[in-house]
Amino acid sequence: MVTDSKAKSAISFAGTFASSAFAACFAEICTIPLDTAKVRLQLQKKAVAGEGLALPKYRGMLGTVATIAREEGLSALWKGIVPGLHRQCLFGGLRIGLYEPVKTFYVGSDFVGDVPLTKKILAALTTGALAITVANPTDLVKVRLQAEGKLPPGVPRRYTGALNAYSTIVRQEGLGALWTGLGPNIARNAIINAAELASYDQVKQTILKIPGFTDNIVTHLLSGLGAGFFAVCIGSPVDVVKSRMMGDSAYKSTLDCFIKTLKNDGPWAFYKGFIPNFGRLGSWNVIMFLTLEQAKKFVRSLESS
Repeated sequence: MVTDSKAKSAISFAGTFASSAFAACFAEICTIPLDTAKVRLQLQKKAVAGEGLALPKYRGMLGTVATIAREEGLSALWKGIVPGLHRQCLFGGLRIGLYEPVKTFYVGSDFVGDVPLTKKILAALTTGALAITVANPTDLVKVRLQAEGKLPPGVPRRYTGALNAYSTIVRQEGLGALWTGLGPNIARNAIINAAELASYDQVKQTILKIPGFTDNIVTHLLSGLGAGFFAVCIGSPVDVVKSRMMGDSAYKSTLDCFIKTLKNDGPWAFYKGFIPNFGRLGSWNVIMFLTLEQAKKFVRSLESS
């Protein structure tokens, strides 16, 4: 991410897109059980008056993972992996692949020196918004598949799989329904993309200025952890609103979802699933950025040969 030199950053957009998509898909496969736990926790609503004092079904990250595995089987933790991979191919490839070109556009092709943090944030906001606009249907299907828990005997599932979900949603709700929750999704992914890419870029740039540190796996590991932490702290509230809007059609708009969540569940509801979200995004960023750096090295060697 950091511009070390002209030669080192010389990699085509196609190469960057392929490297980014591969790294994002690999990270998705490794961490989707935590994402499934996060979605279940975010969609879990507090009992209202008159419903008794029933304890919530899901409690904590490990408890949620254990409950899903016990009631639905281990494979249920990978619910949504197919649309998840669809999403990462599109969203991951575009948001990361476009980051350097957009950053160069904002600072100018003749710019020399360290890119200002504000330009990095602006570039990441731009690529995050553009990428999720294209990939929103894959995100919607992923959330709906993950949200469906154990059903009573004889009750059929809404969707038999990812492709069936796409066609069913279009048939029953219209083509535009695939972009349900686009508003909070743009907000969430633009913000998280800025937190991830700009912080990774900035942390890596800062670390490389410390004597003894080089552009190696340790630097990538520390930068990835920093990116994940900033992303969760900043993006958790919009992530909760996005998950609830996509998982429950009862909300009329982003604002309606925000107000009802605040009124019914309190302000802490916006940080529901924070631990699994950090566990997921922290590990996701470490895996993704480590894989991305190695994939880009491989592609760079292919393109230079």
